[in-house]
Amino acid sequence: MQSPYHVLPSYKFRPFTSFYRNSQGVPETVRLISPALDAMTDLRRVKAVTIAPTTPVNTALQKMIYAEVRLLLVTDADDIILGVITARDIMGEKPVNYAAESRVPRDAVLVEHIMTPAEHMQVLKISDVLRASIGDIILTLKEAGRQHALVVEAAASTHSIGSHAPNSEIVRGIFSTSHIGRQLGVEIQPTGRVQNFAELEALLNAERPPQYLAQRSSFKLPTS
Repeated sequence: MQSPYHVLPSYKFRPFTSFYRNSQGVPETVRLISPALDAMTDLRRVKAVTIAPTTPVNTALQKMIYAEVRLLLVTDADDIILGVITARDIMGEKPVNYAAESRVPRDAVLVEHIMTPAEHMQVLKISDVLRASIGDIILTLKEAGRQHALVVEAAASTHSIGSHAPNSEIVRGIFSTSHIGRQLGVEIQPTGRVQNFAELEALLNAERPPQYLAQRSSFKLPTS
């Protein structure tokens, strides 16, 4: 009986051949008027980088460096999000302050000690993001003084969400000022609130379409 399968032909590897780099399915370059989705890390396509709350912050920072991200989702054993921690949290004053207040060595500071807990987090809705531009996202992050924003959507009934109610939400994506900066061709050093957005603010003013002059972003990421 003849097999339904066949052997593919092989060819000699050519010199100077490079390889595709993971672009997360988003364009390498964008404009402020481009759809917001063009700058969102879509967790349906890219594996989320997570960490346990009892992990030392130094280990968390090493994981960020290895994964080339600046934000980790802090999760429990059931993949429920307990909070987030950023490179800014770890490299800033939070670990030093906690160590001083708790009278412990800095090496003893854990992720759960300095993370932003879930109950203090603000998120964007995917329904708003689908109607937004990258300029809207930049303005939203700037107004909130933040470098990241999580985007949520309603969890599908087939998605495992433990014992949570059927109307629970799931994180669909993440926006990052450094990612957006790279796409816009602007180098952003995450060292402080004002410095981070200075160049993006210049872009907003230079490339702002007419509707930006009449109104601000239609959705906001609250600071409280």
